[in-house]
Amino acid sequence: QVQLVESGGGLVQAGGSLRLSCAASGRTFSTYTMGWFRQAPGTERKFVAAIRGSGITTYYGDSVKGRFTISRDNAKNTVSLQMNSLKPEDTAVYFCAAGERVIGAATAATATWYDYWGQGTQVTVSS
Repeated sequence: QVQLVESGGGLVQAGGSLRLSCAASGRTFSTYTMGWFRQAPGTERKFVAAIRGSGITTYYGDSVKGRFTISRDNAKNTVSLQMNSLKPEDTAVYFCAAGERVIGAATAATATWYDYWGQGTQVTVSS
């Protein structure tokens, strides 16, 4: 069992930055691909970014490429999402997820391949 707790959400103006963090506890953290998804009201949960266990391979959704950066610290069991140049359309609840079955870009971007989820943290970007 893996427990995930997100932090770092808040209210920011368009063009600003936020850094989300996710702390994991439980089984060996480095065996999991870690992902970030987001969900706005009335919409489906959408892929934002993911990072493989080694921290070398990363994946990004098209809407955040060049603006967001995912990273992880396996010694501290944490994964972070640096969000720059934020836009109002980035407003959503952001969820951290962990999965052992993720094997490539397609599975990294699909929520059903993740086994554990955090409670989410709200990010609101004002125009």
